[in-house]
Amino acid sequence: MDIALLKTFIEVARTRHFGKAAEHLCVTQSAVSARVKLLETTLGVDVFNRRRNDIQLTPAGHRLLRYAETIVRSWDRARHELALDDRFERSLAVGCQLDLWPIRVRDWAAGLRVSHPDLALQIELLPADILVQRIAADQLDLVFVFEPPRSPDLEIKQIAAVELILVADRPDLDAAQATAHGYILVDWGTPFMMAHSTRYPDLAPATIRLSQGLLAFDLLRRVGGAAYLPRPVVEDALAAGELFEVTDAEPIERYAYAAFRPGAGNRELVGEALKGLPGGRND
Repeated sequence: MDIALLKTFIEVARTRHFGKAAEHLCVTQSAVSARVKLLETTLGVDVFNRRRNDIQLTPAGHRLLRYAETIVRSWDRARHELALDDRFERSLAVGCQLDLWPIRVRDWAAGLRVSHPDLALQIELLPADILVQRIAADQLDLVFVFEPPRSPDLEIKQIAAVELILVADRPDLDAAQATAHGYILVDWGTPFMMAHSTRYPDLAPATIRLSQGLLAFDLLRRVGGAAYLPRPVVEDALAAGELFEVTDAEPIERYAYAAFRPGAGNRELVGEALKGLPGGRND
């Protein structure tokens, strides 16, 4: 099957619009229509219900989407590895959550580049659920996440404790004052939210809620307020007097994990790469 058919199908499924898909793929709308029709003919099923200004996946289309994404990602990875020149003997595909990049993965990647000059390193910053999907589909060799995936097919290694502290744009605030006005609630996952609700049972609903700490950090410096953020991320801002730690607010600790498939072909390489990270128990 022509990989372009699947890429076109994925883009139409994403945009729900043949014209927009054509723009993103840099082809004509008639080419998009022809590709989708050829895909449906090849599979013997309709993948879209077509109504004016309302393109929806059929049940068969929904089933196809997961496989199409896996095939396209695997094909792109194969092309990337085959295109490597002779300087690189091995490759490692890594994924991590955005907030773990500055806390742990950035320095690890820099060290790995120095210690393994023959290694081609591919890194993707993605949400945790997509990272788990991609490592399960053999599209990634190693992922770094805050909450360990519950999968018997993955080996889990705790790599770091991450201290989350309450910081504010003004000095000399207590926790009640910091969370009363302009509080930005960052969803650091279930363990954090349970600890947070226990600590602040009467807290009014936050006017701003974000899923990424780095976004909250950026917003906090722009509009003010307070938020729980990783100490390594805010330490420069604290030292510069841009932000202030709320000292009566006890830190909340999170843990970071590495996940990989124990029987994968790159198992030995993953083991070498993880030597550059702090130790921890295997879960």
